[in-house]
Amino acid sequence: MATPATIVAAVVPPPPLPGVPVHPGLPPGVPYPPQPVQPNARFLVHTTRYPPPLPWPDISEKAKWSVSSFKFGFGAECLVDGDPETFWHSDGPQPHFITIEFQKKVAMQKLSLFLSFNEDDSYTPATIEVRAGTGANDLQSIQIINFDKPDGWITFDIGTEPADDSEEDPTGQASSIKPVYAYVVQIAIIANHMSGKDTHVRGLRVLGIQEDELLDEDPFPWVTTHFKWYETLR
Repeated sequence: MATPATIVAAVVPPPPLPGVPVHPGLPPGVPYPPQPVQPNARFLVHTTRYPPPLPWPDISEKAKWSVSSFKFGFGAECLVDGDPETFWHSDGPQPHFITIEFQKKVAMQKLSLFLSFNEDDSYTPATIEVRAGTGANDLQSIQIINFDKPDGWITFDIGTEPADDSEEDPTGQASSIKPVYAYVVQIAIIANHMSGKDTHVRGLRVLGIQEDELLDEDPFPWVTTHFKWYETLR
């Protein structure tokens, strides 16, 4: 398994500049979106509390969402309601799970996750594992990601295999990653900061591929549970 990636804490954005667009849900004078911080080529960090505008389409509403446990009033609906003041609160033993199931195989490019160590302290995830498959019984691990006191929306590729047209940047990272084709994607919270037990996640979005990539989507279904993660001609 590849060495887990670590995401550094988000950087506080600079003071707003005159003429910068403001999101209607933010206080006056707060710019939207702030400039993203890129600890490395694989991650985008936005310090806004609201979902940042991104070029990948949000396909979250096409799926059925479930969680491994929750406290009353803090269920899976809090992950997708767009309200930064609400959050999923787990209520069971670790690891905790968020399971997202689509009715058909879809191309998934990125996950966008809202975490706030400043507000949630030991409830903040420190290590997550991303899994995908055709169903809940054949999920396979794709990658493990570590967080270091995150605060903001963190967006990253679901897959890890470089795209065919990808080039390496100066740090050796691939410039683009292949999407993952699956019916189910699952985020497992393996550990929290400060050895916390239950977890808080304030927002989560599943992002598809950009429109100019739709023609490359494979129309053929899997025929076995030992499926290919990435669709290529060989």
